[in-house]
Amino acid sequence: EATILAMRGGINMDMQGHIYSKVLLKLVKNGKISEEQIDDAVRNILRLKFKLGLFDDPYRYCNEERETNVLLSNENRNAAREVARKSMVLLKNEKGALPLKKSIKSIAVIGPLANDPDNILGTWRALGKPEDAVSLLAGIQEAVSPATRIFYEQGCEIEGHDKSGFGKAVAAAKKAEVVIVAMGESAAMSGEAHCRSEIDMPGVQLDLLKVLYKTGKPLVLVLMNGRPLAIPWEVQHIPAILESWEAGTEAGHAIADILFGDYNPSGKLVASFPQTTGQIPVYYNHKNTGRPAKEELRFTSKYIDAPIEPLFPFGYGMSYTTFYYNDLELLSDTLYMDDTLKVSVQVTNTGSYYGEEVVQLYIKDHVGSVTRPVKELKGFQKIGLAAGETKIVRFTLTSHQLAFYDYHMQYRAEPGDFTVMVGTSSVEYLDEDFKLVW
Repeated sequence: EATILAMRGGINMDMQGHIYSKVLLKLVKNGKISEEQIDDAVRNILRLKFKLGLFDDPYRYCNEERETNVLLSNENRNAAREVARKSMVLLKNEKGALPLKKSIKSIAVIGPLANDPDNILGTWRALGKPEDAVSLLAGIQEAVSPATRIFYEQGCEIEGHDKSGFGKAVAAAKKAEVVIVAMGESAAMSGEAHCRSEIDMPGVQLDLLKVLYKTGKPLVLVLMNGRPLAIPWEVQHIPAILESWEAGTEAGHAIADILFGDYNPSGKLVASFPQTTGQIPVYYNHKNTGRPAKEELRFTSKYIDAPIEPLFPFGYGMSYTTFYYNDLELLSDTLYMDDTLKVSVQVTNTGSYYGEEVVQLYIKDHVGSVTRPVKELKGFQKIGLAAGETKIVRFTLTSHQLAFYDYHMQYRAEPGDFTVMVGTSSVEYLDEDFKLVW
């Protein structure tokens, strides 16, 4: 049935499902698919190959000289490093724990992912090789002063129950001024068909973190993972947490750039972090309920043993500087269907570092013919601000951005009351109301 529907739907090629190679001949013999349908599919594929020039030069995209000059070139490594550090999210930085000084006398680098150039490549690494990647330990070694002493211990594996390495890890931590701990998931835990029933820290990693915490040394937690994690203990106790994801070939350099202040983090979360696994699904653009959560009212939509809010919300991400939003203005409080609504906000860098900020615009449709989300992201801009600098950020709203699929599956905007919200995340913003009219 799937093969028949695919052919009728115009799917000309199948990659991994084997829905054509295994049953196509049988379906032709049974008369359920015609040879003409197959000819059409093959014709479309051949047409694309002709347009690509593959019949004139089957190996036109294979060039050993270009491969040698391009792969792992300085230019591409620098680009990978920039992309990696822009993607990282500073989740916590209590009392300015970061950035660290490169002149620090001693650092302990601990954790199953601290000296691992393999898992940082992630699952979809194509032909990426661990020997070409920079581990966190290597990145730190290159970043700090030659006089800085670095003590490394793995501590434990990513998974499993072996705690035999805890003693050496604690001893290393006690010798250092600061402890950088790299923990999270293996690359194999992410990707298709790799769900987890519990998304807290795997294995005994949290146990290792707790014994390191008991040393009283300042801790910095670097997370390496392919999904949001439920890390309430870590957030409550660890002063600085950097989410680095699976950052690729230049991961170690990129993380070190942030840890030691060569780059001011600017990444924002594209998925909410839950308080616990049981809180899932948790996402910013959920539908409202008939009984929105109120702590003081028993019969409302909430948990009795956990907060309703996520641990970290969609769009969240810290910086080494601070940003102040004010003067949200709408050019009008009315938007006509065929017109535009100008929105502006002032953003000021109130800290002492140059920083980049992702200014986010959300809308809320108060009433619709079908239930509407509590908010929806409709625009964002990334700006750079020197310390003390102010910029006016402008957006343009149209009725198309307010449209949705109605009860009859027609994509259209409906007149009514709306709120526009502009801010640093999906929960921290300024807001103004307007009406959409015919």
